[in-house]
Amino acid sequence: QVRLVESGGGSVQSGGSLGLSCTASGSMFVIYIMGWYRQVPGKERELVATIDTRSKTNYTDSVKGRFTISRDNAKNTVYLQMNNLEPEDTAVYSCYVQEMAAVSGHHVFPFDHWGQGIQVTVSS
Repeated sequence: QVRLVESGGGSVQSGGSLGLSCTASGSMFVIYIMGWYRQVPGKERELVATIDTRSKTNYTDSVKGRFTISRDNAKNTVYLQMNNLEPEDTAVYSCYVQEMAAVSGHHVFPFDHWGQGIQVTVSS
């Protein structure tokens, strides 16, 4: 079982900064993607940022230029640096990890894992 330990989050004023980190342990397969999603009541969970094993990143448009995702493969840790935070960024942020299992050398099968979530609150 993959265990995800999240840290960071909290409350900050508009324009402030906050950092999140997530460390994965107990993985049995290659961790292909690590990232962060967020969710607010009444809305579907949305992607914030992801990073793959080759450090290819993907950001939702609303955070581009403000958030930076990075990854330390040796530590199985993903970081999200959030700058110039806005009230609209208020949400529960959850760490996401995708393992890719090789099957019979010809197929791959993904295993998704989610952290418990960290509250990020940005005051106007």
